[in-house]
Amino acid sequence: MKIFTLALQHLLAMYAGAVIVPLIIGGALGLSGEQLTYLVAADIFMCGAATLLQVLKNKFMGIGLPVVLGCTFTAVAPIIAIGKEYGIGAVYGSILAAGLFMVLIAGFFGKLVRFFPPVVTGSVVTIIGLTLIPAAMNNMAGGEGSESFGSAGNLSLSFGVLLFIVLLFKFSKGFFQSIAILAGLAAGTAAASFTGMVNFQAVADASWISFPHPFYFGTPVFKAAPILTMILVSLVSMVESTGVYMALSNLTGRKISEEDLKKGYRAEGTAYLLGGMFNALPYTAYSQNVGLVQLSGIKKPLVISVMGSMLIVLGLVPKIAAFATIIPSPVIGGAMVAMFGMVIAYGIKMLSTADLKNQENLFVIACSIGIGLGVTAVPEMFSQLPGSLKILAGNGIVAGSLTAIALNILFSLKSRKTEAGVQERQAYKQATS
Repeated sequence: MKIFTLALQHLLAMYAGAVIVPLIIGGALGLSGEQLTYLVAADIFMCGAATLLQVLKNKFMGIGLPVVLGCTFTAVAPIIAIGKEYGIGAVYGSILAAGLFMVLIAGFFGKLVRFFPPVVTGSVVTIIGLTLIPAAMNNMAGGEGSESFGSAGNLSLSFGVLLFIVLLFKFSKGFFQSIAILAGLAAGTAAASFTGMVNFQAVADASWISFPHPFYFGTPVFKAAPILTMILVSLVSMVESTGVYMALSNLTGRKISEEDLKKGYRAEGTAYLLGGMFNALPYTAYSQNVGLVQLSGIKKPLVISVMGSMLIVLGLVPKIAAFATIIPSPVIGGAMVAMFGMVIAYGIKMLSTADLKNQENLFVIACSIGIGLGVTAVPEMFSQLPGSLKILAGNGIVAGSLTAIALNILFSLKSRKTEAGVQERQAYKQATS
């Protein structure tokens, strides 16, 4: 019973993120109620399957730490951009390609990590949070195109949800803090139901049992620009997961080898492949569950294995998934502000570990965040470019991330040349003195 309770805590801590991401993506791509229910159910199922891939290690994959995998926020804006430009088939073609890429480079990704120091990853995570905030604000007002957009009722509900989350986070501790957003979604939906804003028809129409279908949304389409975009997302995801692996290694007192990291990356790549095959989403290690491991003191993977199994069972019940689809947009918007704001805060925390006295690091941050936010605000500036280039240049996350990576490489090369020159001059002076 204790193991079940601890597993349920981990499930509740990650559940809000697991359902909000498909709701945002599905809403932006105009999915029907039935399709949205499938996407949420498939995502919940795959969160469980992906988690088990990491926890139940074998000779090929799995890091064997108490890692929880969930859909990555990094992919939200790129998936929406790909879906609108190329169609949903290209979304899943790019996810499949990125998953294969991750599996193939798992063996030597450790050598690539040096291209993703805190100044790069912190900038990227900050850009992700900043570029997602407009979507949150639109939902707070009632959802883009809504007849009641900006109404007093919508604003009262959304800000009420945000206030509820803030107060719960302020006056609670530990586990209850970790489920503050989920509690806010539940309380906001309950409040909205009294005003007639909640339609339970989707729950009534949903079946009790259903299994994920391969290629539910059609045959995947493989296009160069979407694939490159998703590969970039996967690289950022792998860097984020590496941080989670290291944190859990310290918490559990278990040293992880290079081989363990390879297996972890392969498991994550395989989760991408399965997500693409069953039309779910890309997955990454969830940092919020690391805090629960520390809080509970239970460091064995058994609890996470039980949690993963629970998610799989929940994913087989579309009626449960349908409850997520009836959450009103203002309620989702209030929770999104808190969630995406935390993404920004986490990015700033990562940047604080970089050497901010270094002017070159400041320049990387300035240009990458400036371009990422600027492109998000004015995507029309690239409207004259060909489709493939437009989706790369017109996505704030991709444009900002590429800028951060390129500038970091440029300044690193310059620094190495400068250091080499100093060493040569010192050696010459010693030789001639």
